Amino acid sequence: MRHLTTSDLKLTLCAGLVGGALLASGAALAAENLRMSTLGPGTSPYIVMNTFATIVNDQVEGYNIQVNATGAATRHAVETAQGRSHFFMSSPNLYHMMATETGPYSEVRGVGALADNLRTVFNFPMGFYHVSTFADSGIESFDDIAGKRVFLGPPGGAAYQTARLYIEGMTGLKAEEDYRVVSLGWDAASQSFQDGHIDVYFNPTLPPSPAISQITLTNKIRLLGIPDDKLDDPAMQPVLQRPGFRLGEIPAGVYGDNQVTEGDIRTVGVTVGLVTHKDVAEEAIYDMTRAFWEGLEARAGQIPLLRNITLDDVFVDINTPLHPGAERYYREIGLEIPEEALAGRD
Repeated sequence: MRHLTTSDLKLTLCAGLVGGALLASGAALAAENLRMSTLGPGTSPYIVMNTFATIVNDQVEGYNIQVNATGAATRHAVETAQGRSHFFMSSPNLYHMMATETGPYSEVRGVGALADNLRTVFNFPMGFYHVSTFADSGIESFDDIAGKRVFLGPPGGAAYQTARLYIEGMTGLKAEEDYRVVSLGWDAASQSFQDGHIDVYFNPTLPPSPAISQITLTNKIRLLGIPDDKLDDPAMQPVLQRPGFRLGEIPAGVYGDNQVTEGDIRTVGVTVGLVTHKDVAEEAIYDMTRAFWEGLEARAGQIPLLRNITLDDVFVDINTPLHPGAERYYREIGLEIPEEALAGRD
């Protein structure tokens, strides 16, 4: 799997400018097949967005969403803004970096204007950073990460940057200087951790995570948390003060007896969202949004993680303008639309 670099982003931007946008004409909008880009299977965004696609494909006539679960969200954002994809997993922090041309977009000129093309369908909790290690690894705190093999997330992605800052804020340890970074995609990293080739595995996901649950079927693991003395540490603020980030807790016992850390585990939580292009038809997004929320409860009965996805979180941390089709549905069911959800929209 290729991972995102600044060069990749520049090539993606150039390709979109030269090739033209998929959504530039009415004919393209009417296409039956729609593309959705998300993170790999086993991550909470994949489960939520694949559920959205499945419900739409089953319940909304005339549309077939095809899920692409490879690559990094930073690239998916550019592709969707150009109209070369219809949906992707965004986050308040990702949108902020794109709009301000900072972080992974700092050397990709012109990408800020593209951010104006993006519209939110709904936000949802991506979950909490699970910082996992095997119980017999000798790693009992973040300080023990020194010299170890660590998976932060796919290189160039927002999760990678967050995990890097998380470790640095907790310990002062720097990537590649004080510990070895393992460069893999989500799927390969999960398997590599199970195979013993990774010492510390970062995964921002909702509990109970299928990926973590799979590991605990046959292994005892330890989840690392944030101690009380780090809560107000200035070194942690670069992580916690970014858009969409906050402290959260992984409930005790959610992974059974094979997770050995006692009590609730305090860690970093993050909000993400399902985002589309502003030119996707209002009626289409209305129909899809309605179908998803009306069909979610039945799916949550089969997939426990989906019980975390509720209408209460639709507008949490929202900074990408709401799509008019989604707005129509939320007004119809009586939700109050916050001003920030409409700011910046034509």
